[in-house]
Amino acid sequence: MNVIPERTLARRAFAEDALCDHDLTIDVASADASFRSYWRVSGAHGTRIVMDAPPSMEDIEPWLDIGARLRAAGLHTPQVFAVDHTQGFVLMEDLGVRTYLPELNAGSVDALYADALVALVRMQTHADTTGLAPFDHAFLSMEMDLLPEWFLKCHLAFVVGAVEREIIAAAFAFLAQSATEQPQTFMHRDYHSRNLLIVDAHSHGVETSILRNPGIIDFQGALVGPIAYDLASLLRDCYIEWDAALVERWMESQRRRLVRAGLISADVDTQQFGRWFDLIGLQRHIKVLGIFCRLWYRDGKDQYLADLPLVWRYVISVARRYPELASFVAVLERARGRRDITLAREAGA
Repeated sequence: MNVIPERTLARRAFAEDALCDHDLTIDVASADASFRSYWRVSGAHGTRIVMDAPPSMEDIEPWLDIGARLRAAGLHTPQVFAVDHTQGFVLMEDLGVRTYLPELNAGSVDALYADALVALVRMQTHADTTGLAPFDHAFLSMEMDLLPEWFLKCHLAFVVGAVEREIIAAAFAFLAQSATEQPQTFMHRDYHSRNLLIVDAHSHGVETSILRNPGIIDFQGALVGPIAYDLASLLRDCYIEWDAALVERWMESQRRRLVRAGLISADVDTQQFGRWFDLIGLQRHIKVLGIFCRLWYRDGKDQYLADLPLVWRYVISVARRYPELASFVAVLERARGRRDITLAREAGA
């Protein structure tokens, strides 16, 4: 006899009550790197998505708050139809399944990134930042500390001695200082090809004030932070790599948009903006090396190990451009050696 889990029953009851429909089909839509899961609900109404965020593990309030701020700024986050705060359920608009990542190619990328870059400027210009926490020195350092703990120590079994700790601390202080020198704006913090969607033209319910594309998800971690952060997240995506000349062209076009929008001074030239872009992108990728390893060793999600080589290349190639980080690069390369970093460390090794 199959026993239906209590959470499954509660999820269905929520959807049925919210839609006044007891003849629904509910299928897995997706899961993310947190404890949230997403379920596609089909019925007489068409399709909707239920977000399932168990309250003991996830708080839906930041998602609701940031989603509302972005939608008020004219960005296409999912419209919310019903919420059960106690149980951690949200019924929302179905933005479809066409995430950027599988749709990106040489023929599509310029148009798709143009949409994403225009939306990013609108986000930075119009999204309300009242009460949002800052991406400050403490937060930056906390994120970068994931690298020695989870990538170096846990994944590579590298012993970080006193000398290495000093070198790593100096590199992190250099990156944190660079981040605070940039103009601070609304920051999505995960603005990349898996969190942007192509919303089909026949999608209903999109107000004329809302940019249809891209659909934007996974925004609940938003903060106020460096203006180049989300741009680096998009153009140096952890899941897809572009030729350096293309990245430079897109970066320069965005610099000009930011000048026209009054978000940066015209005195911020290509070289200075490129430095901001490099160093905040490096901070992000240092964090990601740690997070991808933590997702396996702590949470049992091994699929992220396959993405480590690209993130590693970003870290090493960017850090090598800056003399202040030469010793840091040497530590990382010594720690890795010739190891295939896509392979998990064996238990006890």
